[in-house]
Amino acid sequence: MAKDEIILGIDPGTQLMGYALLRIHKGQPQVLLMDVLKLTKEKDIYARLEMIHTRVCELVKLYKPSTFAIEAPFFGKNVQSMLKLGRAQGVAIAAAMQAGLNVTEYSPKKVKQSITGNGNADKDQIWRMLQRILQIEEKPQYFDATDALAVALCHHYQSSSPLIKTGKPLKGWEDFLNKNPDRVKKKS
Repeated sequence: MAKDEIILGIDPGTQLMGYALLRIHKGQPQVLLMDVLKLTKEKDIYARLEMIHTRVCELVKLYKPSTFAIEAPFFGKNVQSMLKLGRAQGVAIAAAMQAGLNVTEYSPKKVKQSITGNGNADKDQIWRMLQRILQIEEKPQYFDATDALAVALCHHYQSSSPLIKTGKPLKGWEDFLNKNPDRVKKKS
């Protein structure tokens, strides 16, 4: 029997870092945890980076994820903000790599496209789609947590894609069906 996969998804930030754990059980995603690390009480940027490292290490130790997915920073006009965000992302990645996890990075546009079908979706559209897909009732206080969940789900979709498994481009639906007979559902 195949072991469940657990994906740790991170939405890096220097004020709030969103994190989520998604279990893939028999191909079906289930939310284990979705929350934020509040960093605003700490004024020192280096102390914030240490808090990020510590939390990622705690999550890895507690939940034993099999893989790690993180959202890439989007390119803005404020260079100082980009530098801080890049450091936060780097610390989270280093903690995951130190634990031996494979790290995959996704652009914000890729995450949005993967979850909603629209690379320009807003945070509320992403949340509503996550609610439907994962059957979540309670809306979290911060969208940073739902962004992290979206990153984890995006990773699941990308890593479980039948196109990735075949290794070669497909030549249409017939080729796909021939290479993936287990994905065909017959009417009874």
